[in-house]
Amino acid sequence: MSNKSTVKAILGAKCPQCHEGDLFSVPVNSYRKLSDVNKSCSVCGANFHAEPDFFYGAMYISYAFSVALVIATLVVLNVLMVRPELWMYLTTVVVLNAILLPLMLRYSKVLYLYNLGKLKYRGY
Repeated sequence: MSNKSTVKAILGAKCPQCHEGDLFSVPVNSYRKLSDVNKSCSVCGANFHAEPDFFYGAMYISYAFSVALVIATLVVLNVLMVRPELWMYLTTVVVLNAILLPLMLRYSKVLYLYNLGKLKYRGY
């Protein structure tokens, strides 16, 4: 097991067991292969797919990220402007969602695997 902390491993999208292997075959902020998670860790061999369609539960976390983005956008626009118009809210939310899509989608899977996946890893 690496000396890397769990927080650093989550931010780097690393294996929950060894904190070294990559969860994704491409960088976390890449728009390529958005939904592809490696089958197993290249370092320790941990299985990232406990069952078929394992990551469907991550959709709830992704939804929470989207709701938080909408709320944060509403608050920031209301603080920065006196009376923002509806098109400003909608445009800002759509643009931020498009920009942050890979991060929200991928980190929802990372958090699901780390916290809610309940994978049993063998100890060292």
